[in-house]
Amino acid sequence: MASFSFGMKLQGLALGLASRFAAHPLVRKYGLAKPAEKIAYISTKKGFQLIQKGLAKKSQGNKNGIKALPSPPPLFDLTLTDEQQMIRDSVKSFAEHNIRPLALAADEQAKLPESLLQDSQELGLNYFSIPESLGGAGQLSPMTSVLVAEDLAWADFSLAFAILASTSVTNTISRWGNKTQQALWLPKFCTETNFNAAIALQEPQPLFNSDLLTTRAKQSRKGYILSGIKSLVPLAGQAELYLVAAQFKGKNELFLVPAKAKGVSFTSTPAMGLRSAEVGTLKLDKVILDKDALLGSGNAQYKQFNYQQFIDSSHLSWCAMAIGCCQSALDYLIPYVNERFAFGEPISHRQSVAFMIANMKIEIESMRLLVWKAASRFERGEDFHRNAFLAHHLCMEKSMEIGTNAVQLLGGHGFTKEHPAERWYRDLRVLSIINGGLQL
Repeated sequence: MASFSFGMKLQGLALGLASRFAAHPLVRKYGLAKPAEKIAYISTKKGFQLIQKGLAKKSQGNKNGIKALPSPPPLFDLTLTDEQQMIRDSVKSFAEHNIRPLALAADEQAKLPESLLQDSQELGLNYFSIPESLGGAGQLSPMTSVLVAEDLAWADFSLAFAILASTSVTNTISRWGNKTQQALWLPKFCTETNFNAAIALQEPQPLFNSDLLTTRAKQSRKGYILSGIKSLVPLAGQAELYLVAAQFKGKNELFLVPAKAKGVSFTSTPAMGLRSAEVGTLKLDKVILDKDALLGSGNAQYKQFNYQQFIDSSHLSWCAMAIGCCQSALDYLIPYVNERFAFGEPISHRQSVAFMIANMKIEIESMRLLVWKAASRFERGEDFHRNAFLAHHLCMEKSMEIGTNAVQLLGGHGFTKEHPAERWYRDLRVLSIINGGLQL
C-alpha cells in the first residue's frame, strides 16, 4: 500500500510540476517544452507501475482472506428488447396512419374522432397489463408503457391522452386491485366491444395539490359515499368506469365508480389544450358505492395501494407524452428550416436557428434519459420517487421551451393553424398544471 500511495503522489507531483513549468515564459523562449513533457511522461509511467504493484499486492491480500471491494453496479442499459421494439414499431405505424391525419380536425372541432377509440382497441394496449387468467397478456411493464405513450403523442398529444385513458385504468387495477375488483372489471376490457374508462384526480382549484384532495369519501353501512368535483377528465362522459381519487380517513385513496351510479354527472368544459380529448368536469354528488369500491381493499401489505407511486407514475406518463410531442416538433422543424430561404440561403445557416434546433435535440434526449431511468426503476420494484420528480421538473420546463421555440422558428406561420406548432404549444402547457389522469 505504501508503493501505491507513493505512486499516486509521484504522478500528482510530476503533472503539477510539468504544468507549472510549461506555463513559464522561458520554456517557450528556449524550446524546453519537449524535455518537460518527457519528464512528466517518465514520472507518470513510473507512478502507474508502482500503482500496479500496489494493486497486485492488494489482490494477493484478498486471496489471504482480506475482503475485496464490492463490484460496481451494472450500467444503465437503454437497449430495447425485441418485444419492446416490435410493440414500438406497431404503435408508431398506427400513430402515423390512424392518428396524425385526424389531429387537426379533431382539435378544431374539440371532438374525438368517431372510430378512434375502437380502432385503437385493435392495438391491444388494454390487454398488456391484464393477467393471463383474465384474458390479457400479463405484461405490466412501466417501461413499455412509456414507449407506447411517447409514440402515440408523437402523432398527437391530445388524442394520445384519450387513447391512454382506458389503458391507465387497466394498469392501475392490475397493479393494485384486489382479486374481486380484477375479476369484475378487467375482463370487460378484453372483449371486442370497446369499454372506456378514465382516471379522475385533478380538481378545479387554484394551485391544485394532489396531496390535498377536496373530494371526500366516508364509510356507510353498505359501503362508501363519495362527494366532490373533478376537472380535465377525458372522453366526454363516454367512460363507463371512473377511478376517482378521494380523501378517506385522512389518506388519499382510489375508488371504482361506475358511470351509471346515481349522483355521477359529466359536463363538457373545453380547455386551452387537450381539446380533442373532450375533457370536462365530473361531479360526484353523494354517490353511493358498495364495499368493493375501495381499490386494493383487503390486499396483502406488499400489494396495497401506494398513492405516492400512483402520482409519480402519472407524472412519468405525461412526461413520456411530452417527449413524443417534442420529438414530433423537432422532426417537423428540421426540414422546414432547411427548406425555408431568407436572404438567399436556408434559415438553418443562421447560427441562432441552428443552435436552437441543436438545443431542442439535447433537451429531448435529456428528458428521455431521465424518464426511461425512472420507469426502469419502477419496473424493477425500486424506489423511483426522486427520479420521477427530477424527470417531471425537467420535462415541465424544457417541453414548454421547445413548444415556444417551435412557434418562434416558424415565424408568423407559427401563430396560424397552417402549421401544427400552435397546437403543440397549447397541449404542452398542460404539463405544468396536471397531476393525474394517466398511469404507466
